[in-house]
Amino acid sequence: MKLSSIFHHHPQSARLLTEGKPWKVLVSFATPIFLSQLFQQLYNTADSWIVGNFLGKEALAAVNSSGSLIYLLISFFVGASMGAGVVISRYFGAGDLDRVSKAVHTNTVFSLICGIVLSVFGVVMTPQILKWMGVPENVMPNSVAYLRYYFLGSVPVVMYNSMKGVMNAVGDSRRPLYYLIVSSVLNVLLDLFFVGALGLGVEWAAIATVLSQTVSAILCLIQLTRKGTVYRLEWKKLRMDRLSLKEIVRYGLPTGVQNSVIGLANVLVQTNINSFGALAMAACGAYSRIEGFVFLPIMSFSMALTSYIGQNLGARQYDRAREGARFGILTSITMAEIVGIVLFFFGGFFISTFITDQDPQAVQEIIAIGARQCRVESLFFFLLAFSHSIAGICRGAGKAIVPMVIMLAVWCVFRIIYITVAMSIRHEIILLFAAYPLTWFISSVIYFIYYKKSDWIHGFEIA
Repeated sequence: MKLSSIFHHHPQSARLLTEGKPWKVLVSFATPIFLSQLFQQLYNTADSWIVGNFLGKEALAAVNSSGSLIYLLISFFVGASMGAGVVISRYFGAGDLDRVSKAVHTNTVFSLICGIVLSVFGVVMTPQILKWMGVPENVMPNSVAYLRYYFLGSVPVVMYNSMKGVMNAVGDSRRPLYYLIVSSVLNVLLDLFFVGALGLGVEWAAIATVLSQTVSAILCLIQLTRKGTVYRLEWKKLRMDRLSLKEIVRYGLPTGVQNSVIGLANVLVQTNINSFGALAMAACGAYSRIEGFVFLPIMSFSMALTSYIGQNLGARQYDRAREGARFGILTSITMAEIVGIVLFFFGGFFISTFITDQDPQAVQEIIAIGARQCRVESLFFFLLAFSHSIAGICRGAGKAIVPMVIMLAVWCVFRIIYITVAMSIRHEIILLFAAYPLTWFISSVIYFIYYKKSDWIHGFEIA
């Protein structure tokens, strides 16, 4: 099927990012991704807010202690499946729809296998991993219950992100947004019903999330199986194509490793936070939910840049790729810093919305710890945005190994060394908070040098 016929009959099923003014293309493409990330964040925030207000600080600590572990395990498989998006955007930009189709079907099978493996591993290993993380005994039962039910829903989580990546790769960022809006609203309603109205335990917050994510995955699957779409999924073609799998792994595995090593470092941070007790766990968890909103402009432009760069390099439009990259970087760091300034001044207020407890002193301590973390980290969000923007550009250019190495060296190895040494010298929670802006600064310097000195624009052409 020709690209012209696809756009004639189904103009919204795919979109070329190789035409039009780069800044307009990126903004219009990144905006639905931004809104998708916003509603995705509601998944996590709704669990914390509702659990904290209806079940108390121990239940909130249980949900929050699970966040870094969930990110560690799920982000690897989601990152690995992102390799399909890089491959698909490149072939789509070059007009090779046969290779697009093979990559879509290979990625679907690959993602399904990843989801099943993650589900089994998560359910079996949850208690042991939480013990390794030093989760307090009074928090452990709720943490195990929440995590196990969450991991039971790993297949729809991985499949949704995989199918969303396919649509984004061909310029369709609107439909994943629509599906996520539906599932996010459903998640909030189910949380309020199960936990708020019925007074059920913390595991029901996880069940609500799993049910909602299943809905979004089903909606994506229905769209992918529609006739006439450039990414159409046909059951009879569901098999692994050797070349496609090789390319998906080649470009996706580094991203998966990058995500997981960052998650590993965050698990270590969470382990140290656990040593400060349930109040610190609740405070830092509430902060992490708020910080998730900071990631919205950062990740939306990072993901948009990956598809944009991939399509334009596939079409050999090098100057256009450079122009879009510059705009994406500048916009991302500007938006992130604006949000950071707001959080610096109003962080304590935002933290206070996550917890209602019978002990006013405990509430005040939670707010104080969370506000302190806001003041330490928020003004450096522009560094975080810069690092993620360059990483997105590298992935789109087929150089996923670059951000993997940088993140592994700085955001994992160096961060772990710093935390280990700092905590052995002085057991102060502010030293944990400082680990993030410090490593953001180092990675940004390395990324800047690479971006200015390397020939990242070439080497990803279609033969």
